[in-house]
Amino acid sequence: MTTTADPIHPAKPEIMSPAGYWPQLEAAVEAGADAVYFGLKHFTARAKVGFALGELPEVMRTLHQRGVKGYVTFNTLIFDHELTEAAKCIAEIAASGADSIIVQDVGIAQLARQIAPQLDLHGSTQMSITSAEGIELARRFGVNRVVLARELSLENIRQIRRQSDCELEIFVHGALCVSYSGQCFSSEAWGGRSANRGQCAQACRLPYQLIVDDQLRPLGDARYLLSPGDLYTLRQIPEIVQVGISALKIEGRYKDAGYVALTTSAYRQAVDDAYAALPQIEDQQKKIARTETQLEQIYSRGLGPHFISGTDHQAVVRGRSPRHRGIFMGKVVRIGRERVIIRPTPMDDNAALKAGDGIVFDAADWRSPQEKEEGGRLYHVNPIADDLLELRFKNGVITYERIRVGDWVWRSHDPAVEKAARPFIEPAIPQHKQALSIHATAHEGTPLRLEWRIEKQSQITVTVESKEPLGVAQTHAISTDYLHEKLGRLGNTAYRLESVTLDARGKPFAPSSLLNRLRRVAVEQLVEMQRQPTTRTINEPLPTLIDMLENSRPTTTPSDAKSQDVSGPQLHLLVRTAAQLQAAIDCRPASITLDYLDLYGLRPAVEQIKRSGLVARVASPRVLKPKEERIVNFLLKLECELLIRSTGLLQTLTATAGEGNLPPLIGDFSLNAANALSAETFLQMGLVRITPTHDLNATQVAELAQNVGAEKVEVIAYQHLPVFHTEHCLFCRFLSDGSSKEDCGHPCEKHSVGLRDEKGRTHPVMADVGCRNTIFGAEAQEASRHLEEWQEVEIQHYRLEFVHESASDVAQIGRAFGQTLAGKRSTDVLKATLQTVAPQGSTEGSLFVPDDYLSIPLMG
Repeated sequence: MTTTADPIHPAKPEIMSPAGYWPQLEAAVEAGADAVYFGLKHFTARAKVGFALGELPEVMRTLHQRGVKGYVTFNTLIFDHELTEAAKCIAEIAASGADSIIVQDVGIAQLARQIAPQLDLHGSTQMSITSAEGIELARRFGVNRVVLARELSLENIRQIRRQSDCELEIFVHGALCVSYSGQCFSSEAWGGRSANRGQCAQACRLPYQLIVDDQLRPLGDARYLLSPGDLYTLRQIPEIVQVGISALKIEGRYKDAGYVALTTSAYRQAVDDAYAALPQIEDQQKKIARTETQLEQIYSRGLGPHFISGTDHQAVVRGRSPRHRGIFMGKVVRIGRERVIIRPTPMDDNAALKAGDGIVFDAADWRSPQEKEEGGRLYHVNPIADDLLELRFKNGVITYERIRVGDWVWRSHDPAVEKAARPFIEPAIPQHKQALSIHATAHEGTPLRLEWRIEKQSQITVTVESKEPLGVAQTHAISTDYLHEKLGRLGNTAYRLESVTLDARGKPFAPSSLLNRLRRVAVEQLVEMQRQPTTRTINEPLPTLIDMLENSRPTTTPSDAKSQDVSGPQLHLLVRTAAQLQAAIDCRPASITLDYLDLYGLRPAVEQIKRSGLVARVASPRVLKPKEERIVNFLLKLECELLIRSTGLLQTLTATAGEGNLPPLIGDFSLNAANALSAETFLQMGLVRITPTHDLNATQVAELAQNVGAEKVEVIAYQHLPVFHTEHCLFCRFLSDGSSKEDCGHPCEKHSVGLRDEKGRTHPVMADVGCRNTIFGAEAQEASRHLEEWQEVEIQHYRLEFVHESASDVAQIGRAFGQTLAGKRSTDVLKATLQTVAPQGSTEGSLFVPDDYLSIPLMG
C-alpha cells in the first residue's frame, strides 16, 4: 500500500514507539502511541531485548485491543543456513496478526512477500536508503514503507517526498549512530559481533585521540570523537508534519518504560497540536520547554535536531562524554568541608536542583576516561549569597577530594520526572483512549439503533439495537446532547466518545437504563472485535523457500566457470592515491579500482590505467543523496567498470540506462549480500559479480560462492576494514571552524588524520567525494589462512584494497598475493610477509572462523 503525499493536507503521521518488552510496550500504549515496534529473541537488530515467538499472539491482541499497530523488527542479515528457520518465523509472525515486519535483508523481503503476500513490509534504516532511487529499489523487493537514513535533512526528505509516493518513516528522537546504519563494521572487526546481526558493541562510544599528520592533536575535553548527541525534533514537528511523513519513530528499545512513556507522550502532544494548527503562542513555547526538560532528564547525551536541520559538523559530536548526562546544572566554584558550592545555570524554578535529585560531577577536563565519576543523591540544597547554591550529601556518599573547582554538575536523576511517567507505567485506568463516533437512528415506534465506530479504525464498527420500539417523549425527546451525555460514560474503558450524529423522527424517548445497557453491549463487542486475530493468506514457508532457491541456482557450475576462465585466479587492486596507483600498475593485476577523494582526479588516472593495458574500475560512493545525481553522470562518462556501493545507484543505472549501454558493474560489500537470495537478487539486476558482506566469515564466503556460482563472487583478500562510514566529518569538526563543506576550507585535502584508540592503534580516516568519512581499521585484515579453501571452491576473483599504504607496501603486498595465488609461494610465507609489511600489522578480522562453526547445507 502506498500513499500519495498531499502537500496541502498531509495525513497525520503515526507516533511509533519502541518496546524492549512488556513494561515498555504497555507504557507506549498508555502514552498514546499509534504503533509500537519490537523484536523477537532473534533476527533483530537489538539482540538483548525482545519477545519470544510464542508471546507474539498475545502481544498483538494487547495492542489491537487498544487500537495500536504492532511492527516486528526482523531487521538483520540472514545467513544461508538460517533461511529455513527464518521462513518458518515469517509465517508465524504473519499468523500472529503482526501489522508489518521491518526488514534489512533484500532476500528476506522477497521471501516474506512470497510467504505472506498481505503482510506489510517496511524497509529498515539498515538498508541505508537516502534517495528516491533507493526507495524504488526497495519497492522492487516488495517493501511498501521505508525508514529513511537519519543523516538526511528535512530538505532532503522534502525532495524525496516529491519524487516518491511510497510511505516514508523517519526517526525523530533518540540515540544517533555515528555510522550509517547497515554500514558499520566496527563490532565485526574488533569483536566478531556484527551490528548487522543485532550485536553492536558500541565502539563509537569509546574515547579516541586525534592524530593529525602523525602528530597528536590536543582537543581539551573532547575525547569521545565518534559519540553523537541524541536526536530531538519536538520544535520541528509542525514543519515535519507538513512534509507528508507516514510515521515518526522514537529510538530506544534498550530504554526503560519511563523513557518510552515520556517521549511518546511528548511527541503525541506535539503532533496533535501541529495537526490542529494551534498557534505557536507563548504558552505553547513554555509547554515545549517543560517537556524538553523532562526528555533531557529522562535520557540524553545532549539533545539536538542534528542532521534534520541541515549539516553542522560542530554540533553533532561534542565529544565530552558518551553516556547519559541529564541536565547541565552549573559549575563548581568552591569545595568546603562536607559541602560543594556551585554557580547554577539560569532555569525555571520548576527545574531547579532540590533534595533527592541525583547529580554527577563531570571532570572531563582533568580526569581520565577510565576513572569513575563522582556523584550521588543530594541531601540539602541551600541558596547562598552571590546567586550560589550549597550542595550537601549524606555522610560517605561523596569523596570530596575527587571534586575540583570548574567541574561541571549534571542532574542525572530527578524523582519528579519519574513521577510524571508513573501514570503511563502503572495506570489506574487507561490513559490514552480511542475516539469513538456514534450514529443513532431514533424513530418513534421502532427500535433504537446505535452504530458505533472507532474513528482511527473505521472498519471496526458494531451495531446494537433495543429489543423494544421507542415510545413517545412526554417532555424531553432524544437529542444529540442527551445521547452524548449518557453514552459517553465510558469510565474505565479504553474508549472516549468523540461525536454523535442523530437521525430522529417524531419525539422518540429512551430511558437512561436502556442507553446504559446498549453502551455496555457495544463496548464488549468493540473489545472482542479488536482482539480478533488478523486473517491473511499464508503460503507454506518451506516449499516457498525451496522454490525461490531453485530459481536462484547458478546456471553454470564452478567447473564450467573454471573452463571459461583459463587464466586462473584474477587479482584486482583498489588504490586511493597516485603513488599507490603507479605501484599497482607495476603489479600488472587483472584490474585497478580507483577510490579517490577528488572526482576530477579520476579521469587522468583512468586513462593512465587504460594506457598501461589494464582494466580500469572506479568505486562509487556508498551514499548518494538528492542533488548528487551529477556524480552518477560523471561516473558513466568515465567509460570504465564500476564498483557499485549504493542500492540507489544500482537502481539508477539499471532503470535508466539503455540495453547494452551499461559498463560492467561489480557489487561491493556495502550492498550487504549475506545469503543466496540476496546475492542472486543483485546479480539478476545486472551485476557481473557480487562481493559478500563483511558479516560473513571465510567459510561462509566459500559457501555463498558455491550456492550462487563461484564465478559470480569477488572476495576481498586484503583490506583495512571500513569500520565506520559517517556523515559526520572529523576533518571539519576538529580541523576547522566551519560547519559544512561550504566553509570548512577542505582540511581533508591537506592533512592525514587517524583516531588512536585505548590500545594504541591508529585507525586511518579518509573523506569521500560526498565529504563523508570512513574510519578504517588500523590492522590490515587478510585472508592468507583461507585462500586454499576459497580456491578449492574455485573462486577466481581476489581483491586487495589499500588505504594509507606506501607505494612500496602496495608493490610488496601485490606481488606476494600474486605469487601465492599462482602457487609459487605458500600461504604461511604470505602471512608472515603481510605481518611485516602492513603498516600496523595484520589480522584475520571478520574472516575468522570459530572452532565450533559447523558447515550447514543451504536447506539443512
